[in-house]
Amino acid sequence: MMSISKNFHAVVSFFLFITYSCSAAPITPPIPPVQESYSLGRVGNTDDIESETESGLVLMGGSTDVDAAMRWMIERSGGGDFVIIRVSGGAGYNDYLYGMGGLNSVETLRLNTAEASNNEKVFEILKNAEALFIAGGDQSQYLRLWEGTKVEEAIQYLIHEKQIPIGGTSAGCAIMGEFVYTGEKGSIISQEALQNPYDERLTVRRSSLINHPFLQNTITDQHFSQRNREGRLVGFLARLKSLSENLPLKAIAVDEKTAVAIDKDGQAKVFGQANAFYLVESNADQLPETLQIQTPLTWNLGQQALKYKTVNADQNPSLDLKTWGWEWDGFWFVEAGVLKNN
Repeated sequence: MMSISKNFHAVVSFFLFITYSCSAAPITPPIPPVQESYSLGRVGNTDDIESETESGLVLMGGSTDVDAAMRWMIERSGGGDFVIIRVSGGAGYNDYLYGMGGLNSVETLRLNTAEASNNEKVFEILKNAEALFIAGGDQSQYLRLWEGTKVEEAIQYLIHEKQIPIGGTSAGCAIMGEFVYTGEKGSIISQEALQNPYDERLTVRRSSLINHPFLQNTITDQHFSQRNREGRLVGFLARLKSLSENLPLKAIAVDEKTAVAIDKDGQAKVFGQANAFYLVESNADQLPETLQIQTPLTWNLGQQALKYKTVNADQNPSLDLKTWGWEWDGFWFVEAGVLKNN
């Protein structure tokens, strides 16, 4: 009996020693190396190809994407590599675009840090693109994270040297022009912008990020009719007077489920279900009659402050954005914070 007791205690002591040793110094498995997270995936051919591209620009108004405008970009990509960039969200564009056919590959990059925006691999992927599309999201983040980085350098190369089609929807559309509404201090609605065009949320400025040659002295807007943004856009233009150097300020605004496609010759056509709007100053050398802090805007100029034209896919005249010299529908003007037209 004594021998059994000794053996039992020896076994218990051994297991207690092992348990204590493991608790005191746990063995951790090796941590796998962190993978670069800029790419959300690529579908199609893993090898890059070079194709013959044609420059172009797509301004999409948000909500459901416009298939016809996407096919327009694919055609001008020459069947090459289509890249989407965004700050948030997933890779839903990959299968959607690749499923349309005619592309070598589709890849989505999520560029949500300064490191990602200056990553050499990101720079290489962007420069190898034959079409580039900027997804919806928050334009203040796009401007904060991408301006002055390798992303901007790549975009400028794609526009001016490689000359590929570039597009954007919603926030991606909002950053296309020389002038942008940043949204960095929150959103503002039309009534607020017209009652106080110096509201701290009305943040408009010049941008270097895209600033496409066809959009010089131009600001873009989206979700336009659906969110009643007409007055807000006029407020943007009034505030931009100080930056325009007496050149006519212009605007292109696009409704949801609608896109404006601008070809290499500057000819603009509309795709989709609703309208696009074109605005230009009638008298670039004249200031609004009342443009002051905490004071309703008056921009009348004989009821001809801004010329406007509304276009949809059913009418679809080809408008020349090199001249903006077409027949206008009438004028927009503002009296004491109220937008009117004739």
